[in-house]
Amino acid sequence: MTYQLIGAEISLYSGKARAYLRHKRIPFEEVLCTRDVIERVVYPRTGLRMVPVVITDDGVAVQDTTGIIDFCEARFPERSVYPEGSAQRLAALLFEVYGDEWLLLPAMHYRWAYKRQNLPLVAREFGELVAPWLPSAAHPVAGLALAAYFGGAYGPVLGVTRRTRPAIERTYERFLRAFDRHLEDHDYLLGGRPSVGDFGLMAPLYAHLYRDPAPGALMRRIAPRVAGWVERMNAPPETLGEFVPGDEVPNTLDPIFAMIFGDMWRGMEKVVADVAAFVRDHPDVAPLPRLVGRHEFTIDGASATRSSMALTQWMLQRPIAHYAGLDGADRSKVDAWLERAGGREAMKLTPPVWLERRHNRLYPVSRAPR
Repeated sequence: MTYQLIGAEISLYSGKARAYLRHKRIPFEEVLCTRDVIERVVYPRTGLRMVPVVITDDGVAVQDTTGIIDFCEARFPERSVYPEGSAQRLAALLFEVYGDEWLLLPAMHYRWAYKRQNLPLVAREFGELVAPWLPSAAHPVAGLALAAYFGGAYGPVLGVTRRTRPAIERTYERFLRAFDRHLEDHDYLLGGRPSVGDFGLMAPLYAHLYRDPAPGALMRRIAPRVAGWVERMNAPPETLGEFVPGDEVPNTLDPIFAMIFGDMWRGMEKVVADVAAFVRDHPDVAPLPRLVGRHEFTIDGASATRSSMALTQWMLQRPIAHYAGLDGADRSKVDAWLERAGGREAMKLTPPVWLERRHNRLYPVSRAPR
């Protein structure tokens, strides 16, 4: 049995899927996502021109890293990335959202704001995607057009502006130092083995923030344990440790949860409101478009506007639905942790419209999908 992973080292979410497959010991070969592969393989099977995509030995094509993880967890339950404890599972799901959705800001900012340091690598690897038949010396020139497209498109979508760039850097450095301090005591977020939250962080922290020269130098300088964590995630040990006993969430993560339940959460609430407004105003539009509105957000005191992405709410629904399903002693234990972490009020958020993912598209539904 050998799966295929269609992706690239330079691709942010490919790093999440690749590390996960390695952790699960699922045999796979990586296929570079050239334009030809996208048009011949990815688009006909998924209806999207997006990677990563996993193709199984029995011909199933799975798109989206969270979809890939959940599909593989069902087929290969060993070395599960979902903690059994209710508090740890919620913490892991929240970190997946934080990595997938909020750390996109520094990931995209550092790649494109530090062009002098990063562009030689980025242009060369983009050139391999768009013109693999050219000699390697020509790849940097061939990749410039694609680099220019991505370098100009991310700012309006994510809200990375002249005003927010310094705040993004301050917040990211604060995250790096907090995570580095946590890693003094633990190999991963929740102890001696990685959770789905670790893989959520791996998306931005590997391809953009570790591999790109400018942010990579920053990580190694101020957070060397985080750089070591990235390397460990890419070369997982044969023998796993355990999650912290007693369903405890380490208090060394509290400074990061303050960021999750602060600026990030306030932005998430606005995305949820924009999804509801779009569905109300466009009742016959399904599946939903990728972007459903714009909202004002604040990061470390700096404000700008950014696009509301429907997929962001779909990701946020995962921890919200998990929390909503708790009762009795489990709810009490989780609430005690949330009180400490500053998230008890935040977790009361209930989307007016829920989203369900079918055939790689998002559809509004009247209640939380199971």
